Amino acid sequence: MAKLGKIIDMGEKLCYCNSLDEKMQKLKRKLEDLSSREADINKELEYAESLYLKKRRQQVENWLTNVERINRQVHSLEQTLEERRLLGRVQLWKRVEELTGEVTQLVDQGRFPGGLTFEAHETKGDALLTTKLVGQTFQTNMDKIWTCLMQDEVLIIGIYGMGGVGKTTLVTHIHNKLIENPNTFDHVFWITVSQDFSIHKLQNNIAKILHLDLSNVDDEKKRAAKLAQALMRRQQSVLILDDVWNHFVLEKVGIPVRVNGCKLILTTRSLDVCRRMGCQVKIKVEPLSKEEAWSLFLEKVGNEISLSPEVKDIARSVAKECAGLPLAITVLAGSMRGVDDICEWRNALEILKESKLGQDDMETEVFQVLRFSYWSLNDSKVQHCFLYCSLYPEDCKIKREELIERFIDEGFIDRMKSRQVEFDRGHTILNKLENSCLLEGIIDDFPNEKKCVKMHDLVRDMALQIVIVSPRFMVEAGVGLEDIPDEEKWTKDLEKVSLMHNKISEIPSSLSPRCPKLSTLMLQHNSLRRIPDSFFVHMHGLEVLDLSYNGIEYLPNSLSHLENLTSLLLRECDKIEHVPSLAKLSALRRLDLWHTGISEVPNGMEMLVNLRYLDLYAPNLEMLPVGTFTKLCHLQYLVVYRSSETLKVNGEEVAHLKRLETFSGQFSELQNFNAYVKSLKVGGPSNYLLQMGLDDPDVTPIESDTFDKRVILKRCILSTSRGGGEDSLLLPEDIEFLYIQECNDVRSLCGISSLKNANNLKACVIKKCNRVEHVLSHYSSPSSILTLQSLESLRLAFLQNLSDFIRCDRALSQSPPSGTLACLKEFRIYNCPNIKKLFMPRLLMCLQNLEEIHVEDCRQIEEIVAAESDENEVEENKDKGLGTTIITLPKLRCLQLWDLPQLKIVCNDNAVLVCDSLQEIIVRYCRELKRIPLSLPLLDGQPSPHPSLQIIKAFPEQWWESLEWDHPNAKNLLQPFCQFTRYV
Repeated sequence: MAKLGKIIDMGEKLCYCNSLDEKMQKLKRKLEDLSSREADINKELEYAESLYLKKRRQQVENWLTNVERINRQVHSLEQTLEERRLLGRVQLWKRVEELTGEVTQLVDQGRFPGGLTFEAHETKGDALLTTKLVGQTFQTNMDKIWTCLMQDEVLIIGIYGMGGVGKTTLVTHIHNKLIENPNTFDHVFWITVSQDFSIHKLQNNIAKILHLDLSNVDDEKKRAAKLAQALMRRQQSVLILDDVWNHFVLEKVGIPVRVNGCKLILTTRSLDVCRRMGCQVKIKVEPLSKEEAWSLFLEKVGNEISLSPEVKDIARSVAKECAGLPLAITVLAGSMRGVDDICEWRNALEILKESKLGQDDMETEVFQVLRFSYWSLNDSKVQHCFLYCSLYPEDCKIKREELIERFIDEGFIDRMKSRQVEFDRGHTILNKLENSCLLEGIIDDFPNEKKCVKMHDLVRDMALQIVIVSPRFMVEAGVGLEDIPDEEKWTKDLEKVSLMHNKISEIPSSLSPRCPKLSTLMLQHNSLRRIPDSFFVHMHGLEVLDLSYNGIEYLPNSLSHLENLTSLLLRECDKIEHVPSLAKLSALRRLDLWHTGISEVPNGMEMLVNLRYLDLYAPNLEMLPVGTFTKLCHLQYLVVYRSSETLKVNGEEVAHLKRLETFSGQFSELQNFNAYVKSLKVGGPSNYLLQMGLDDPDVTPIESDTFDKRVILKRCILSTSRGGGEDSLLLPEDIEFLYIQECNDVRSLCGISSLKNANNLKACVIKKCNRVEHVLSHYSSPSSILTLQSLESLRLAFLQNLSDFIRCDRALSQSPPSGTLACLKEFRIYNCPNIKKLFMPRLLMCLQNLEEIHVEDCRQIEEIVAAESDENEVEENKDKGLGTTIITLPKLRCLQLWDLPQLKIVCNDNAVLVCDSLQEIIVRYCRELKRIPLSLPLLDGQPSPHPSLQIIKAFPEQWWESLEWDHPNAKNLLQPFCQFTRYV
């Protein structure tokens, strides 16, 4: 019977087991349904979020998290079933039932009837800078355009008028009014089209402001479809196209004008363009009336001086010559600003009257008015500088430094005692042209906010009219040329030719222009592969030749016979491996071989005795023959950088170049590096970049180009002898920027003995130096003291063994020496995995100029400001009732703490940070952080945060609620300044 009972019991268990397996199979089928829904939802989210208009709902994010959790739990249950077999089946049965219910519930929840996403609100944009509207005519046009925009049936508005009449100014005011009125349109977009229009370029410009990536889409129709979809999703939008020269089909671009969708405003000089673009409303911008013109003229002349009644009468006549065109009035009035001599005013009026070509030719009148400003420059070289700018493409932003280099090449700036003086003269010329309203000063924000100038379209047109006659230019820059102009266009009287920024790929072997007067030829930024030998044969007067940014493989031998050449620019011609002999080019003053493919110095370079500028930034350059620079005694600018490992720069040879003002050199041998550094003690370049070590550092010129005197140390020995002897690396005493990477022979900066004399060091970066244990170490030996009093920026990155910021000798003092890092403004530390405590209170007391603290990805850091390690002093303070240390950082503006998983407190329990200037606190991924003891400034006895304070946290609300602050009411006061980002 007992045996029979066991058999029955075993049978029941087997039946139970089979039933459990059936339940498990049902759970898996349900889970497959859930996984399919999860995959569909992820695909929908990926598409919606790629449009930059949609954000996933929080309930969707929570659902995805729960699906991931349930998957893990089911997988764990499967493993348990396999391991436990028949044991504990009752508990497993219940667990399967629970999970099946949860999966079923998630499947039902995954329908999301309210949708997966919500609209992500975009800002309308920023108001554009403009001048104020003058006159009733402008206000009338403004009101008319605004009224049309508010009418549903009006979709396209065309604004036309002659150049300089104020079309762009008018539409800019419309743009700004739309920005300022939140209840009108949701989106306002501005595109400047210009004369070099193409469908592809316009599509790219629109895609850019829509944050739409079309880089992988070549087909014009597909690009248009994507643009149309993106614009249609942005309902209630206005697209402004400024300066349209030719009509085009909107559908080809992808502009879907429609009711409750996208409206279009365009400006053009042609009524025909408005008609062919289908503008329902066409508004002509007329010149100002006489009184309106006079009012604008007086405003632009300024009130620095008071004009006599006699002068005012003449000035009114001068203003009349501007024919009511705001641009002409602005330019002419600017040229007469500050003039009170009646003779000058009479002379101006006479010149304007004599040059008038006819009342019916308004465009020509404007050019004559603009020409007067050109003639009023009263300096032929400044006039040449102005005309030179017309060689660049329309709407081109021209860097000031580049232009000044060109002016020097052309001889517009006289040779002076130094390049700095010449550049000062160049900036003075550009300022004069800007002040005369002949150039516009702008800032190019990429890559590093470079100052640029730009010619207004009308001003450029005027300049091009001048150079049709004398001096004689041929300018076809940036117009999409694929073939070089035919030989008949290369006339004998040509002086300058600009074909830059085109698509010219070859020059016919039959082309041999006879241009004996040609002095400047600009072919940069084309697709040239080779130049026939015949091309330069009859260009004996050529002085400036720019072939930069081309794919040229071979240079013709005829280049070697251009004996009047003063400037040869081959920048970024990386396929050129050989340059013909330069022996006959003794007049050459500038030779730019930056990023060419040459492996050896051009033959005959030692004959270039007049050379002032030499750039040998050539990665494949293998050697410099001994004496390369010996005869080049006039060099002011020299770059020998990023060359091959076999190249050796002779430090003593470079040191003999006494006129050198800018030098960038990469040394492979310590002896040559030190030899050059020693020469700097008796004077040297005002701008240098010296690198010891041949490997490329992880640093770009942009990171350090705010400094004039820079040193980069990469994989080299910093201290080969203890006493700073002959074999020790030397640093220039006037160094401003120091970058150290992968130098593994010192434990701190104190190991670099020559740093003690670097009294002007402003910035220091230490990266991937694995033996560095601390930045500074202060011991009883005076020779080890290093305070870096002048340092303003310190960056530490990827220092695997860094354990302390500063290490002091206990027997000496826990306090850093007086003046330590006294000028430090910026401190950044990244990816230093072993440091646990960053600052000691006594060090922070030295950092009274500190403005920014950035700490990121330091996995072991626990405290930003640690407690004093001297326990006796801590106890003594407690006995005196001084248990809390007040640390004041009066200039601290920014505190950023990123990805610090072990960080528990910003400041220890016995200290409080007082930061009255704090404007930004960013805390991300610091899950253990419990206390931020920041003392806020008081106003009427209550904490008063800085009005610009911004707090950003990547944590849920619960984390914020658990934080402790110095003042009991601080949390409530700071809440309005907080921005929460999604928890990760």
